[in-house]
Amino acid sequence: MTVRQSMRIPVAGVVLDADVVVPEAANGVVLFAHGSGSGRFSPRNRYVAGELASAGFGTVLADLLTADEERVDARTREVRFDIGLLTERVVALTGWLAEQDATAGLGVGLFGASTGAAAALAAAAASPARVQAVVSRGGRPDLAGESLRHVRQPTLLIVGARDQAVIELNRSAMHLLGGKTRLEIVPGASHLFEEPGTLEQVARLALDWFRRHLAASARVG
Repeated sequence: MTVRQSMRIPVAGVVLDADVVVPEAANGVVLFAHGSGSGRFSPRNRYVAGELASAGFGTVLADLLTADEERVDARTREVRFDIGLLTERVVALTGWLAEQDATAGLGVGLFGASTGAAAALAAAAASPARVQAVVSRGGRPDLAGESLRHVRQPTLLIVGARDQAVIELNRSAMHLLGGKTRLEIVPGASHLFEEPGTLEQVARLALDWFRRHLAASARVG
């Protein structure tokens, strides 16, 4: 039976809202790291999560900021660029997954978008025993700084062909990442992948990557 829950998760000294889906006999679980003022209601991430869930992967769409922090960020736009804070919460959420009956022992993947991609990569560097693979969509891996050199997990970087500045940032990041890395440039896509068919391609690429690199069961420590 598929588990579907909206819940409040106490981690890292705060309580984060999350939508969790875990299919029966899941092939692994993917935690989404949102960025640039986005959250668990991001239509693009929810679409990708739905495609992953349909293919048998668990998904966790969690707000990385509390409601109070989101209100502050709406005025200042400062918290969304606090990669250290976002990373701490992604790491804490991966630890939480290891403690839940429905997800304990599942291989964990991270899907990061925009600034959330930097948090996902830094969290992967900090959690080599828990995180098995990373996918970045329109991400800013450069914001992960020195953590890039410590990422050993297979990492897929997806960028729109019309997002030239971010393409260059991702190409530079590839030279720093320590594990298997691939850059996929989606033809005709801009930063938000709003063009017809482009988000579908993101979902297909992410699904293929996680199928290759996530185990249905994994040692989590």
